[in-house]
This record gives sequence, structure tokens and C-alpha cells, in this order.
Amino acid sequence: MTKEECMEALSKHANIKPVITSTVWNELAKENKEFFEAYAQSINKQDAMSEEETSQLIRSMIRESSKHSDDN
Repeated sequence: MTKEECMEALSKHANIKPVITSTVWNELAKENKEFFEAYAQSINKQDAMSEEETSQLIRSMIRESSKHSDDN
């Protein structure tokens, strides 16, 4: 979950103002730099995998569409 997603979820489900979540997040990030650096890398890897998975899905759909076009 990204910082923005946390802010939104806490606002919606716990009525915690986003500015409070953001402030706490920033302070935690200052005190735990190694953790948040690893966390950011993990989020980036997940995003990259999602992009790759999306690209693979699109390529697969194009191939399937081409097969169906060739059959007609």
C-alpha cells in the first residue's frame, strides 16, 4: 500500500485526516530510512511487474485476435 493509499484508507475507515497520516508517515520515514527505502523498492518492483504483466496480457490478446482474424 502506498502512502496515498494509506491516507485514503485511514481517512475512509478510521476518520483520520490525511494530513495526520502524512505527517506520521513522514516522521516514520525519517526515523526508519532503511525500512522505507526497502519498502519503496518493493513497491517499485510490484509496479514494474504489473506493467510487465499488462504488456504480456496485451500481447496475448493481440495474438488471439490475429488468430481469429486469420480464421475468417
